Amino acid sequence: MDIKLSTCFIAVDDHDKALAFYRDVLGLEVRNDVGFEGMRWVTVGSPSQPDVDIVLEPPLADPNASAADKQAMAELLAKGLLRAVIFNTDDCDATFERIRAGGGEVIQEPIDQPYGVRDCAFRDPSGNMLRFNQPRK
Repeated sequence: MDIKLSTCFIAVDDHDKALAFYRDVLGLEVRNDVGFEGMRWVTVGSPSQPDVDIVLEPPLADPNASAADKQAMAELLAKGLLRAVIFNTDDCDATFERIRAGGGEVIQEPIDQPYGVRDCAFRDPSGNMLRFNQPRK
């Protein structure tokens, strides 16, 4: 049996700001942009991983969700309490400089971690934590 990741989701509160970050700063390509029932989903991905999609979705992408539930998710997103996303890079320091120069909110400058990677961390425009790992040789 062969199982592979095909799609993951990142909650965003402003798709245009998210696109400016994920496309223009990180260099991901836009693969799809779909609207449905007043919501929007934008699919991006790395050109080097054509079989893995990242969907930028509303904080609670359920048209039947209550207003209270939508508000609760929006508050969690604003606090940065939703799950982090981890990207691999072949040069953590160069990745850090590119994202910082692009206006990324720095959480952690590059550092060698005891678990075998050099990494750095940023918040995206919606408050999600993104880590960028470079395996140590």
